[in-house]
Amino acid sequence: MSARRTQVAIIGSGPAGLLLGHLLKAEGIDCIVLERQTREHVESRIRAGVLETVTTDLMHRLGLDERMNREAMVEDGFNLADGDMLVRIDIKALTGKTVVVYGQTELTRDLIAAAPQRELEIVFEAQDLALHDVDSDQPSVTYTKDGVVTTLACDLIAGCDGFHGPSRRAIPAHLVREYMHEYPFGWLGILADVPPCHDELIYANGPRGFALASMRSTTRSRYYIQVPLTERIEDWPEDRLWDELEGRFNGISQHGVTRGPALEMSIAPLRSYVFETMRHGRLFLAGDAAHIVPPTGAKGLNLAASDVHYLSDAIIGFYRRQDEQAMLGYQAKALSRIWKAERFSWSLTKLMHSFPDQGPFERRMQMAELDYLSRSPAMQTAIAENYVGLPV
Repeated sequence: MSARRTQVAIIGSGPAGLLLGHLLKAEGIDCIVLERQTREHVESRIRAGVLETVTTDLMHRLGLDERMNREAMVEDGFNLADGDMLVRIDIKALTGKTVVVYGQTELTRDLIAAAPQRELEIVFEAQDLALHDVDSDQPSVTYTKDGVVTTLACDLIAGCDGFHGPSRRAIPAHLVREYMHEYPFGWLGILADVPPCHDELIYANGPRGFALASMRSTTRSRYYIQVPLTERIEDWPEDRLWDELEGRFNGISQHGVTRGPALEMSIAPLRSYVFETMRHGRLFLAGDAAHIVPPTGAKGLNLAASDVHYLSDAIIGFYRRQDEQAMLGYQAKALSRIWKAERFSWSLTKLMHSFPDQGPFERRMQMAELDYLSRSPAMQTAIAENYVGLPV
């Protein structure tokens, strides 16, 4: 047994936990990040790649943006397609803002690489994580590392450990407020070192359902298609998927689909989920521990960043001014932005996917909606504002 102490225990070394750790250390607040996986596992996870201003601003503020500034792709717009109709949403002209394409994997690597220099301690392979006394002023976290059980005493706990982590389960059931909607399909994705078929993202709908053409760089592409939840990855040899993607995008993209060996293929179910009890005592939830959005619209990582924006301000206020009110306000601020992002991802998912119970009328409504969008500057502005990210 061993015992340690810190001011803030952060559970999870995804972008939320790492961003929060760096922000607190920059303000002289002691914190330790606990992660149950290996560093290699964390740095290899394939995730989102579109960053809103809220996320890039945090990297600029931390001075950890050098590689992002050099390698990221700045996108002025994106596209919605239905059949042969391609509607470009010029987000820069409509909002004055842009988004950045920079993989979450790369962002995570940058944050981990900077940790030793910034004296941010990350304990990888911290097993059997458990939270204790979170409703008191003396909470703690226990974990096992190399066979040694350690008790980490702290003032505050930040649960940034994702949908399956222990932090959310530490909140008593009678206090929980949660909302979930599961979609009747998943996304089959492929990552390959091939040039993108289009210079900007394309969200497409058509007779065979949804497809997305996106990129991680000028030489690495990420594609998705909608599949039933009954599909297995074994049902999709690479050639079958490339054939499907060519059929979806070759007629509407600038460059056409280039084939290449898959670096990764997976099928992910889609859900919308909000756990509104984001604070209990000295425990605060952020990122996927508190909410999941469908990947349509690329809000997951960016919502985690906005949570961290609010939570870091609250914690810094607590230590600088002993301001309990700042911490009390965290949940309301975060949830206001979360629900708006959930609404946008839900509405874009409804517009761009084929649903099993969808009939000819519903399909015509989707087509009419996109046709109206193509002709309405007001509607294009609304979708552009949501895509680039609402203010924090």
